[in-house]
Amino acid sequence: MIPFAPPYIDEEMIQAVADTLRSGWITTGPKTKLFEKELAAYCGVKEVIALNSATAGLEIMLRWFGVKEGDEVIVPAYTYSATANVVVHCGAKPIFVDIDPFTFNMDPKAVQKAISPRTKVIMPVDFGGLPANYPAFYEIVNQETIKKLFIPQSENQRTLGRIMLLADAAHSFGASINEKKTGSWADCSVFSFHAVKNLTTAEGGAVALHFDENFNNRHIYEQLCISTLHGQNKDALAKMKKGNWKYDIVEAGYKSNMTDINASLGLVQLKKYDSFLMPQRKAVCDYYSNRLKEVDGLRLPLFQYTEAENHFQSSYHLFPLILEKASMEQRDAIIQKMAEKEVASNVHFLPVPATSFYRNLGYSMDDYPLAQKNFEQEISLPVFSMMTPDQMKMVMDVFLEVYFEVMH
Repeated sequence: MIPFAPPYIDEEMIQAVADTLRSGWITTGPKTKLFEKELAAYCGVKEVIALNSATAGLEIMLRWFGVKEGDEVIVPAYTYSATANVVVHCGAKPIFVDIDPFTFNMDPKAVQKAISPRTKVIMPVDFGGLPANYPAFYEIVNQETIKKLFIPQSENQRTLGRIMLLADAAHSFGASINEKKTGSWADCSVFSFHAVKNLTTAEGGAVALHFDENFNNRHIYEQLCISTLHGQNKDALAKMKKGNWKYDIVEAGYKSNMTDINASLGLVQLKKYDSFLMPQRKAVCDYYSNRLKEVDGLRLPLFQYTEAENHFQSSYHLFPLILEKASMEQRDAIIQKMAEKEVASNVHFLPVPATSFYRNLGYSMDDYPLAQKNFEQEISLPVFSMMTPDQMKMVMDVFLEVYFEVMH
């Protein structure tokens, strides 16, 4: 069976975990702190905090900004539930908007129409590894008419003076706009290092802080360290210094810290990311694109494009193929028949407003026709860094055989 997205694991990673276990330091410690510094250098930002998930990072940044009941956060209809769930956790209302069908990312024009005096945050999602249009979003939030709509209700909101851009960059680590890495485009960006992601720490995530000169990003990092460790003003590493056991609880915080076991995996993967892990994924996507480019009825994924002099470059996280002439039932039949021939595939995603929880809140996919259409026709083919040429060929041979069988 060719799996959909197994994690890349090599002997160096196994040895790194073993070394961490032998060190006796398995919670947040020196490797986590080193991982944060190396992530910050890679993304071109001053501060990064590593956490146990991207979900925790999204929620903690909403809470840091003071998002609460009565507020609105604009999110794309086409994303995973975590993007919207964290808004609900804060008591605020997710405002879904439709997408650009070619990029799968939320349409800036739809975003501008959705802004109200209750809007506190715009949360773009970098679908499949392709960065959202951050230059366009910055232009929107900095418009004087939009800034006049903004009603700050917390100290951080008053300091920023406008809607915050919080990037859900779970798919886009290593992607870029104008050769500038994701992480350095939004006010803050949240990465996922889950098992299926390009760079994995088994479970984990990180927040890249890139606020303007009105903020001290180091101070924000220190605040987040407290907020993500039960509100405790010293972590285990600090308390291990001689005579430094005393601590205080300064807020009712959360438990979201990354461990050195996870960070040891990330450090090895980060070292190989640009030279091996991402190029391998690109090779898979290029092979698929070349095999499929002449096939009728398919819309190939966008991995790079230029708009308004801005060049967008993907991280090759997914290969989201659109079957332009297929019904949802035909798409599902293709997935089933491929599985019977030992090739896994997937659908990204069931749009959030289509799920039971959000339907019961009153959302309807009738309001997001482009997201609905993409969902009905999308199929994600396997992409992973250790994929062999034989496996790539088998995926294409099986897909094309099944596609022509179902569609003809």
